[in-house]
Amino acid sequence: MKTLPKSSRVVIIGGGIVGCSTAYHLAKLGVEVLLLERQKLTSGTTFHAAGLVGQLRSNANITQLLGYSVDLYNTIEAETGLGTGWKMNGGLRLACNQERWTEVKRQATTARSFGLQMDLLTPQEAQDLWPLMNVDDVVGAAFMPTDGQANPSDITQALAKGARMNGAQIFEDCKVTDLAIDKGVIKAVITDQGRVECESVVLCAGQWSRTFAARFGVNIPLVSMEHQYMVTEPIAGMPKNLPTLRDPDRLTYYKEEVGGLVMGGYEPNPIPWAVDGIPKGFHYTLLDSNFDHFEPLMELALGRVPALETAGIKTLTNGPESFTPDGNFIIGEAPELRNFFVGAGFNAFGIAAGGGAGMALAEWVKNGEPPFDLWSADIRRFGRPHFDTDWVRTRTVEAYGKHYTMAWPYEEHSSGRPCRKSPLYEVLKDQGACFGEKLGWERPNWFAGAGETPQDVYSFGRQNWFDAVGREHKACREAAVLFDQTSFAKFALKGPDALAALNWICANNVDKPVGALTYTQMLNDHGGIECDLTIARVAADEFYIVTGTGFATHDFDWISRNIPAGMNCQLFDITSSNAVLSLMGPRARDILQAVTRADVSNEGFPFGSTKTIGIKGCPVLALRVTYVGELGWELHLPVEYATTVYAALIQAGAEHGLKNAGYRAIDSLRLEKGYRAWGADIGPDHTPHEAGLGWAVKLKGNTPFKGREAAQAQADNGVQKMMACFTCDADVVLLGRETIYRNGERVGWLTSGGFGYTVDKSIGYGYVRNPDGVTRDYVMEGRYELEVATQRVPCTVHMTPLYDAKMERIKG
Repeated sequence: MKTLPKSSRVVIIGGGIVGCSTAYHLAKLGVEVLLLERQKLTSGTTFHAAGLVGQLRSNANITQLLGYSVDLYNTIEAETGLGTGWKMNGGLRLACNQERWTEVKRQATTARSFGLQMDLLTPQEAQDLWPLMNVDDVVGAAFMPTDGQANPSDITQALAKGARMNGAQIFEDCKVTDLAIDKGVIKAVITDQGRVECESVVLCAGQWSRTFAARFGVNIPLVSMEHQYMVTEPIAGMPKNLPTLRDPDRLTYYKEEVGGLVMGGYEPNPIPWAVDGIPKGFHYTLLDSNFDHFEPLMELALGRVPALETAGIKTLTNGPESFTPDGNFIIGEAPELRNFFVGAGFNAFGIAAGGGAGMALAEWVKNGEPPFDLWSADIRRFGRPHFDTDWVRTRTVEAYGKHYTMAWPYEEHSSGRPCRKSPLYEVLKDQGACFGEKLGWERPNWFAGAGETPQDVYSFGRQNWFDAVGREHKACREAAVLFDQTSFAKFALKGPDALAALNWICANNVDKPVGALTYTQMLNDHGGIECDLTIARVAADEFYIVTGTGFATHDFDWISRNIPAGMNCQLFDITSSNAVLSLMGPRARDILQAVTRADVSNEGFPFGSTKTIGIKGCPVLALRVTYVGELGWELHLPVEYATTVYAALIQAGAEHGLKNAGYRAIDSLRLEKGYRAWGADIGPDHTPHEAGLGWAVKLKGNTPFKGREAAQAQADNGVQKMMACFTCDADVVLLGRETIYRNGERVGWLTSGGFGYTVDKSIGYGYVRNPDGVTRDYVMEGRYELEVATQRVPCTVHMTPLYDAKMERIKG
């Protein structure tokens, strides 16, 4: 009987595939690691996983992570001598209507963008690969030859053996009961076999993770859902290397197993499990089979695989799994507790993600940062609504039910709404606002006019709001519009060392007089852009920081963790205190001047400045800034004044053509002006010099700042990728992820796409890559095409904004 060690640099809690993969990779990196499993390895949810391994996702780095899993599963058996059941037998995806076929073709282009092979097949070619299926209703199919399937328990045991071979210690039947935390610092884990001192904890406890982490103030938004699949007896004529099959229009998936079939799916009315908590002693346990609930899926499957009608049913497995509100997994260091890492909520693709997630977590623990940008899976993408388990469950039920439904462009969730509302919500609703939602906030996306219904109708073509957004866009360019941007995240940094701290964290210079406004990035040590925000100096020792709605948790965490030790300043989240009305357009000054005595002339209130002005008894912090390429102000004001100030602006703006406008117009306007969006165009994998934002980096002086050395190196030596703008004359819908070809060679993909109503063209942004270096001339000398849904279309490249306001030139 082994004795539990007294200490380990890292302790992993949970012995499923993600925990064992993390242990394997930490051990490979030479990190002392101890894995503790309360029962037996795989006994939580891994043992009953279906084991399909697909790679393609809508995000390049998540696709890369899943591709890493495939590479690992190709080699782990030879490394450890343990069988894994891994077969790279490829994966088929069917399309049974024209909209789905468009989606599949766009996925094939995304695959090409990310360097994966995805072949488009005729129904007959698909049936040749999967002869058991009926293809009467199939329009086409996609085949990815490097997808496959694995035995979840076997592959986990192989990872565990590989971890031990490299020095990791693994203890089964050892329950972690508590953490020892002193002044916010993890000191040890407490188990039923004793105390283990440690520096870091990695929680990979699956559906148990939320409850355990909550005891220490850490929020992990996941809930348990029942998930069923059927295993048949052997079926006559079953091919040995049958690809995995996904039939999203029938909500089902299939894989071959011991001469029979595994068939499961994602029903639109899923059943949450353990609403009042997971029962004690739940391990190696399945739920009662629910044949009535499974029957609709079975009927759909029979139409695809007639052999199921006569096949014997061996089991109907019903196992709970953890799902998240947005269908992506949760990874990273918890913002609430340093050195507490999470890998959980794998939404029934834990086997596909397990290898890569373990690699990413291991590198995150060892190096203090992930190997690449994992924002779409980062635990910091969540926020205040996600503390409420009932809200999380409501949204997760919807996300589960959409697992195989069409992934429409611009699709919004409908559950758990409204949650967070601006004071103007009802006013704008009455004026025809069609709302979207981000981090719980209701935000006007567009406004319906007379005879229009404020409701999105989804398609892969121009959607029903296209003309309405065009009206708002035109009003912003020619008159003025008012955006309700109350959902902006807003922070206050106060204290005698606030300036010193911010000037270290910010790439741009914030050492400016009170009243100055600075647009800046915050960089990591590789020069990558971690935050993209606006900072107003409102006092000698106080700064007002504004960032995007969805980045509230992330950016607060980045700023707070990078304030140098010993500096005296405090960061506060004041998002809920202030409403924000953005008044934009060439007539914005006329309208603003009509409601305030303050001087808002260009001389009295220049671009890049801020001051407090009075409107109808309200002290308004006005920021002269724009994200749409027009004269404008963001008006930040206490929430209780919002309806009063809004009414005053609307009244004053009537004679100037002022209109309400929403976030879809903002996106269209910013694309024409060339403004970047964090999380799409820029992020931790992109630097200011690559993104055309080098002008906002303070390299001219000797001021030290985080990421300076990397930024200086690129300024001196050049870059290997550079952001460019692309326009198409054809009526092509650009959404992002379309492949960029330069002189016939694939050089990248679009990071964002949309339509510019002023220039009357489809617009996309993306990075042109070349390992030998990229310059502005290199970009402009190329001949470009974009691949859209597998079709190449000619496009024009640009390195300057497509549109610039005629009235007052603005830098950037």
